[in-house]
Amino acid sequence: MRIKGTLEIYFQFNLLKKRKLTIGASKIKLGKEWMLSEYDALDASKASDWHRLFGDGRLTNILAEHVWEHIPDEETRLSNQNCYNYLEKGGRLRIAVPDGNNPDKEYIEWVMVGGSGVGADDHKILYTYDVMKSRLEKAGFRVELLEYWDENGQFHYTDWTTEGGMVHRSRRYDPRNKDGKLGYTSLIVDGVKD
Repeated sequence: MRIKGTLEIYFQFNLLKKRKLTIGASKIKLGKEWMLSEYDALDASKASDWHRLFGDGRLTNILAEHVWEHIPDEETRLSNQNCYNYLEKGGRLRIAVPDGNNPDKEYIEWVMVGGSGVGADDHKILYTYDVMKSRLEKAGFRVELLEYWDENGQFHYTDWTTEGGMVHRSRRYDPRNKDGKLGYTSLIVDGVKD
């Protein structure tokens, strides 16, 4: 366990008005209102880690950009449930993962389980919007699809703000998307706790 990271999260949680947590991205710059965590400070699948950091407190937002595809199946179920349990009513869990319905064969080769892309050797699942939606709904979330490819190779996009979490690998913010062409997108969903 990384004590420094754990203490930083604990103290930030008690100082912030809006309690926003990023899971698995301590090197990403999101602004000082975000608590940044890595696996050694918070294993999202372990209720004991959540309780140690947050006690009975609740979060307003949770962001996980390209993390969920690295989590084994049973741990994903537990992670979804822990996120739901530690969000306040109206809180949002924003998840971005590689999109299994992307029609670009090179993209799929890059991001698939055991793919050729950086980190793909540790991917456990290649999500599609319907699988992600179903899993989040089982945890109790109402799901809003923000960016995704459907089964027919059609890209869908809903205008979203960075208030719920900046997703760098997205239609709007990824520099590989230019001149009206989508070079890299993610499946992006918000799970809302009503």
